[in-house]
Amino acid sequence: MLEKLKEYGIFIKNESLLKIALTHSSYSNEHHVENYERLEFLGDAVLELITSEYFFLNTKYNEGSMSKIRASYVCEEALYHYAQDIDLPKFILVGHGQESNINETIIADVFESVLAVIYLECGLDVVKKFILDLIIPYIEKNVQFIHDYKSLLQEMVQTDRKSLEYILINETGPAHNKEFTIEVRIDDIIYGRGSGHSKKEAEQNAAKDAYQKSAGKGV
Repeated sequence: MLEKLKEYGIFIKNESLLKIALTHSSYSNEHHVENYERLEFLGDAVLELITSEYFFLNTKYNEGSMSKIRASYVCEEALYHYAQDIDLPKFILVGHGQESNINETIIADVFESVLAVIYLECGLDVVKKFILDLIIPYIEKNVQFIHDYKSLLQEMVQTDRKSLEYILINETGPAHNKEFTIEVRIDDIIYGRGSGHSKKEAEQNAAKDAYQKSAGKGV
């Protein structure tokens, strides 16, 4: 990983900190070492700051539109792609039971933890250049990472570390033609409601209702 980062002009002296950033909890539990979770917390904040500044300075969008476009480029799928661009997955340390399941969530989380290390070791300007070098090509190509309202709402809520729940409140109709009604709640406050002939469809419609109500003013 050190050599890969050097290709971007990034030199990490604290190798042990970088190793922590690459260490999943399954590995840390087996070897009794620290994992990436604290670094991920910091990296998430660094990523949000840099992308927020970029869209503020380079667009004329209102708050809701900036939240929407930022969410698209910092969502799990987007981070997974950035991580692939720097060959990050092959450096991740996981326990024996996790080796066949290094999924998108883990890869995205480790990407954020590596950002935290770059920030701590090299400063804001260096990690800013690194992030923008990875993200801007996707922005210029107008790559759309988020394709559903549940993901979009999730990303919006995650920036504030709020809780998001989908609650089934009604189920009607015969077995072959049921209709489900679901509420989406953020910190126990109802933000949207939707119905559908499957729970998945109802959740999407509830998320759409909540997102459209919240995007213009922020959740």
